[in-house]
Amino acid sequence: MRAVDLIRKKREGQPLSREEIHYLINGFTTGRIPDYQMAAWAMAVCFRGMDEQETAELTEAMVRSGEQVDLSGIDGVVVDKHSTGGVGDTTTLVLAPLVAACGVPVAKMSGKSLGHTGGTIDKLAGIPGFTTQLDRQRFIQQVNRIGLALTSQSESLVPADKRLYALRDVTATVDSIPLIASSIMSKKIASGAQAIVLDVKVGSGAFMKTLEEADELARMMVQLGNRLGRKTAAVISDMNQPLGRAVGSALEVREAILALKGEGDPRLVELCLHLGSLMLLLAGRVPSEKEGRRLLEEALASGQALAKMKQWIAAQGGQPEVVDEPERLPLAAFRRTVRAQEEGYLSRIDTEQVGIAAMMLGAGRNVKEDHLDPSVGLLLEQRLGQYVRPGDPLFTIYSGNEQASEVEALLRKSVHLSKTPPAVSPLIYQTITGPGD
Repeated sequence: MRAVDLIRKKREGQPLSREEIHYLINGFTTGRIPDYQMAAWAMAVCFRGMDEQETAELTEAMVRSGEQVDLSGIDGVVVDKHSTGGVGDTTTLVLAPLVAACGVPVAKMSGKSLGHTGGTIDKLAGIPGFTTQLDRQRFIQQVNRIGLALTSQSESLVPADKRLYALRDVTATVDSIPLIASSIMSKKIASGAQAIVLDVKVGSGAFMKTLEEADELARMMVQLGNRLGRKTAAVISDMNQPLGRAVGSALEVREAILALKGEGDPRLVELCLHLGSLMLLLAGRVPSEKEGRRLLEEALASGQALAKMKQWIAAQGGQPEVVDEPERLPLAAFRRTVRAQEEGYLSRIDTEQVGIAAMMLGAGRNVKEDHLDPSVGLLLEQRLGQYVRPGDPLFTIYSGNEQASEVEALLRKSVHLSKTPPAVSPLIYQTITGPGD
């Protein structure tokens, strides 16, 4: 078997067999197949695509390229949640304690953020003392003790994906849906959860810009998960404006605390209730999404979810006092308000530019080596469809110094006003649990 023959075969639009795909991934991971041949194969996939069988074989081959986490020592059905990336997406910080408070174990592994979307690991860095470096034994013991733990992803998890993604990033082959789906699902499956809920973002702040793309990706990932022995569901949710109002580590922790106190942004809370009800359903905790939502709402109203967050923070070395005293969270000293200069309805937000503005402040990374400042970020002061007048606040910037004029200029360009009320996209477009959805 030769790599060049497999490149040619895919270039001609022919499906590759299980043996051929595993040969490519094994050879690339071990260095027998060079980057230039794998880049050529990835480009062929971009043009010719992969069928369901090929994509499943690719996902399995990448899972087998490294460590596979065994969570069988955890009592109950472990459900993982993954977002394809958005701005102000604070769902995990709310969902993890909320779902755990309802009796479903949450054992989550996350990576660091890159680009305009924030990563959960980085958001938790906004809590003084909080550590995400847990060894496997402590990780499992903590889940069994309090029902919840979150740790950094192991470097030995799916090494084939790390190498392939780095190559795709510099060869314009990132935007292939089979390659995106296998990249996401290989990490989720290798992480050991028995069930997976996917939040596929669509819109100006998401990687998927159109509903058609998001639908294709969501269905492919649900098929992959179910085919590879994981109960899987997907939600397609809107990212034409930030999900919550906060963007930046400490600001998002503060927003998550407010949500668990029953004072959160309605869009953030609604999505958490929807995703959480699916997590409870897949774990077998409830017979229906409706019953799942009822349990989640009870956990919010009773304070059980908030108490679980305190317990979680304390278990991982953080200061649980931040829940009652959010002023303990680091917050940048300099604040700057971006105000409207004209009147009209807020008709469009370029959400990706909002994420980039936060990244420029130090709340995100251009490259993985960049250092994040948990104290910086911004708050969205208006929602799509709201009427604003000159002088009304649009954003509040939290920066480490007084020089935020470039960020302010970018934020001004990101918002558009109209004379008539706009049509505002729904928060949730669709829920996919199987082929018929």
